[in-house]
Amino acid sequence: MTPDDLAALHARCFTAPPPWSAAAFADILSLPGAFLILQPGGFLVGRVVADEAELLTLAVAPEARRHGLGRALCEGFAAAGRANGAASAFLEVAEDNAPARALYAAAGWREAGRRRGYYGPGRDAMILRLDLSLAEDSR
Repeated sequence: MTPDDLAALHARCFTAPPPWSAAAFADILSLPGAFLILQPGGFLVGRVVADEAELLTLAVAPEARRHGLGRALCEGFAAAGRANGAASAFLEVAEDNAPARALYAAAGWREAGRRRGYYGPGRDAMILRLDLSLAEDSR
């Protein structure tokens, strides 16, 4: 998938926060520790810095949802994080994004904090944490 392909799928999945551009995908994927996990119908971008992994974005095409693709991407993220030396992982998710929150909860992510107004006025982000040493055992 090219950065243009990633941006097109991201635009189908997100309106707020705004979807990422092809240039943003190219920039992020060029950073040290950045990685891309692809599945037919979806992708995940993450990165590892020192012993922490960060799930930067996850996109699943609307017609591919509710078939286990998000879970497979999360499992791939945890494996990639561990393989690159991360002991824990973090992500931000909109508090009002119930489907994403359910996906992450099922994958073992737990609330670690909040960012008030992160996604705009009245739209908070939940900071979720995953202990990657336990993630293998939760399957």
